[in-house]
Amino acid sequence: MSQPLLRVLGRVDYASTVDAMRGFTEQRGDDTPDEIWLCEHAPIYTQGIAGRAQHVLNPGGIPVVQTNRGGQVTYHGPGQVVAYPLIDLKRLRIYVKEYVYRIEDAVLRTLAAFDVTGHRVAGAPGIYVKLDDPFGHAALTGPRRDPFEGLGKIAALGIKVSQHRTYHGVALNVAMDLTPFEGIDPCGYAGLKTVDLAKIGVSTDWDSVARQLGDRLAANLAP
Repeated sequence: MSQPLLRVLGRVDYASTVDAMRGFTEQRGDDTPDEIWLCEHAPIYTQGIAGRAQHVLNPGGIPVVQTNRGGQVTYHGPGQVVAYPLIDLKRLRIYVKEYVYRIEDAVLRTLAAFDVTGHRVAGAPGIYVKLDDPFGHAALTGPRRDPFEGLGKIAALGIKVSQHRTYHGVALNVAMDLTPFEGIDPCGYAGLKTVDLAKIGVSTDWDSVARQLGDRLAANLAP
């Protein structure tokens, strides 16, 4: 099998896209090629299956939608690349932990293409950058009393796996209005700062980042 097929959807409705992903996943067969959908959404908060209402502080008129992905509450909006890999893990012969690792690796490689160093935080899926030195290459040192001290979250991850097949995915912040993140505890962490590429001084556009992320996901998730 070849690399997953990349589909650039542009700005699409969140609810109908989730319905389409679920339908694709339920109807696919053993020989159905994997796909990766790249898109962005109008402003919306999404709650994971374990999401707690108290983490939505002040939605301010932005819709809050319950989803069947993992994780807590996050925000989607214009200027954010959302990637939805529709992958048969059985075909890849990998488990969920390795799948998450490969998605995060694709984000790290995408950031590196813009000279940004991303970091993982143990037990907190997603990718983070050092707010005072996003272009430095030094690794995080530990142990840290506050694992998020000095960090901003630049990519959030929430997935669903059904019969070894994945949907939902990862969101990478490019150049967006970050104010709505103040209305929630991002991913369930009170006070967690959220950043985008523009905020840390990277001048680029949605299409360039979507292309980079899509290519790296496709390479990492090929059989």
